[in-house]
Amino acid sequence: MRTGSGWLSFFAGKSVVSGRAVSALLISAMLSGLPGCSSISTGSRYDPDCKYSLKKRKTHISRIVPGSPLPVTVELPVKVSGESIEQLFTAVKDRMGTAYRWGGTATDGFDCSGFVQYLYEESFQLKMPRTSSDMASLGRVVPRKKLMQGDLVFFSNGGKSIDHVGIYMGDNRFAHVSTSSGVRIDRLDSRYYDRRYACAARVVSRN
Repeated sequence: MRTGSGWLSFFAGKSVVSGRAVSALLISAMLSGLPGCSSISTGSRYDPDCKYSLKKRKTHISRIVPGSPLPVTVELPVKVSGESIEQLFTAVKDRMGTAYRWGGTATDGFDCSGFVQYLYEESFQLKMPRTSSDMASLGRVVPRKKLMQGDLVFFSNGGKSIDHVGIYMGDNRFAHVSTSSGVRIDRLDSRYYDRRYACAARVVSRN
């Protein structure tokens, strides 16, 4: 927020400014200092449905082809069968209660992005980025009211960057890894996660 001598001297000077104009300028100055407010400005690089998506969105991803020594590049969101979505949900249920482990990407312990990376490779053969912030730049941004099963949901604890990711399960529920209880399912509209919700991305879509 700009509260230095420049602003103070402007309002303390001899310029004739109405009380209403002064209020408008003060509000504008306050908003310009809030993180994410520029996300809805015309012509900015921000997407209004994902205020943390600063990078150019990635439109393609590598996919493992069974029997092939090399992955292929496919367009996002990747078309997948309803059966593979169900396989994803089965895998989530099979991993319920798996402990949190910092940097974990395997069944002996996951962190949040390691869990998503593991499941998306197992269910859809996709080579996902390692961090939640990189995952947030994949595919198509999805408004919260249009979430579909398999979408990735992202959170920001401090309000400045993406630091948590989960998988949308439907009915306002998402699967993720918490540091205290490992793999679990929570509600997006719970007070804790609702306040920290940042955005969502569609990496896969049903055929």
